[in-house]
Amino acid sequence: MMAVTLTILVTLLSVLSSASCARLVGGKTEIPDVRTNREVQELGRFSVEEYNHGLKLSVNDSDNDREKLTFTEVVEAQQQVVSGLKYYLKISATHRGIHKMFSSVVVVKPWLSSKKLLHFAPASTTNTNQ
Repeated sequence: MMAVTLTILVTLLSVLSSASCARLVGGKTEIPDVRTNREVQELGRFSVEEYNHGLKLSVNDSDNDREKLTFTEVVEAQQQVVSGLKYYLKISATHRGIHKMFSSVVVVKPWLSSKKLLHFAPASTTNTNQ
């Protein structure tokens, strides 16, 4: 069991290091060309959809539609290698016709075909690392 785990870990690390020599395991790295990165934009859309799904919505559908966010685009993104890939996203979305910025954290585990929204909130006005 330990040998299998070690083999998987070594394989994962070699694949990750060959994909990007500058990427450090455990360290955050900026994702370039975010606006044209299809995967990052889909993660932003997923974040907004999960947020909307989690709203405690009333019985009245028109009230529900007013409270939901509409995804616009991911404007900044960082990636961190953890047990999977953790994405830190800055998302532009519309709420009641007004553009607002939100921070999102999503963990993706490709080998399980899973993604999970860990955090979604209005972006702070100060530049702090999460």
